[in-house]
Amino acid sequence: MDASDTEALLPEDDGRSSDGGRPEPEDGAKREPRCFPRRLGVTVEPVLFLSMFSLALQMPLYTQYLWERFSAAVGYDGTATRGCGNSSGPPDALEKEVETLTAHWSMYINLGGFAVGVVMVTLLGSWSDRVGRKPVLVIASLGLALQATIYLLVMYLQLPVRWFLVGRLLGALTGDFNAILAGCFAYVADVSSGRSRTFRVAVLEASLGVAGMLAGAIGGPWRRAQGYTSPFWLALACNLAAAAYVFVFVSESVSPEPAARFLTPEHHAAFRRLYCAGGWRRRGLLWLYLLCFFVVVTVHFGSRDLYVLYELSEPLCWGPELVGLGSAALYLAYLSSLLGLRVMQCCLEDSWVAVAGLVSNVAGLVVISLARSTGLMFTGYGLCFLFLATTPVLRSKMSKLAGPSEQGALFASVACVEGLCALVASGVFSSLYPVTLHIMKGLPFLLAAGLLLIPMAVIGAIRCWEQRTAGREAAGAS
Repeated sequence: MDASDTEALLPEDDGRSSDGGRPEPEDGAKREPRCFPRRLGVTVEPVLFLSMFSLALQMPLYTQYLWERFSAAVGYDGTATRGCGNSSGPPDALEKEVETLTAHWSMYINLGGFAVGVVMVTLLGSWSDRVGRKPVLVIASLGLALQATIYLLVMYLQLPVRWFLVGRLLGALTGDFNAILAGCFAYVADVSSGRSRTFRVAVLEASLGVAGMLAGAIGGPWRRAQGYTSPFWLALACNLAAAAYVFVFVSESVSPEPAARFLTPEHHAAFRRLYCAGGWRRRGLLWLYLLCFFVVVTVHFGSRDLYVLYELSEPLCWGPELVGLGSAALYLAYLSSLLGLRVMQCCLEDSWVAVAGLVSNVAGLVVISLARSTGLMFTGYGLCFLFLATTPVLRSKMSKLAGPSEQGALFASVACVEGLCALVASGVFSSLYPVTLHIMKGLPFLLAAGLLLIPMAVIGAIRCWEQRTAGREAAGAS
């Protein structure tokens, strides 16, 4: 075992960040850690909450707005009355055309934003390791505010819907929401260590769930009461408030380098060093944890997209009230996972906490796949009460494998993977669901549960291997 490989196996519970096996810069000069001492005071959870609230408020509303604009363009009056248990009659051709146009434009907007955002967030993430987290968070928040402004102009001036794509691209040029994710998680990694980092990361993820729950609860009723523009004004205000909060109240967690440049190949080279340099054990662990993260988040996004379809159709035939309760139960899992993670950390190592979260998710998905009654469906939601305890552990473990000057690059890459998960999940699960209806309606949920066995096995195997390695090293030292 070489020295770099030994360093990569530093224990994670010693109250410090494991940056062993960290690669040297290409010029051979060892880069010293540049993080400020830990601070107790103002932190970045409100920034992520406001940004997520703004995003969750806008996404379903602009999709509905596109539907109405295309309906007006093709002359569809929206009076189709077919519903659950009443699917007789040929499909409405105009409705199908509106549905196709809406789906296509939503795809163009999401793909365009993702493609530009991936390039920019990788630059901004590595740049934040040199200039600090605050500039990136301010720039990304202002970019999202600009995007909301373009959306408002489209609605007020009845501009062509392609301006939605323009607004999304302008927001992506400043990093999009992924830059907010990367900046906030990197900030928390800067100011925390040991097992506290896992909990701080879980708090950030819980804030995502609470923001999504609140936005979903008020978005629909508010649109019916006052139209589309009022919610978008609130979204704009949230993004401006997030930028102002960071600028005024948040203390910088990284000592800035005055000579740091934005447009330089060094930023993308930082990603190559992060995943391709250093000891082979460190590299292997990073890639394995990233694979586990990809599978877990893809399953999460994919199954979430199908829940409403599953509930609206036979045999459940839920109405709006039950659908709302189901959504609330799903979002409550963010809080129950946070509480469960905190409790389990008292008696379990983080890896086994992640495995417990996966077991909870698998059990819930299996029950949901067999649900033919309301009670069984809510039982499945209840069994998922720990399903979000896994991703904070994975983020924390990857963070501990990166050095203090690599946290921005790391979480930028994780944010890009998360965006890719959303695209893959939407394409795979949305295509799989109608294909498997004649075989078994809940089959996609069973397949999702099966996929989760992969990260469960990988995380458990890594932890067992680490324990055996530590035992052999302890025996050799004695």
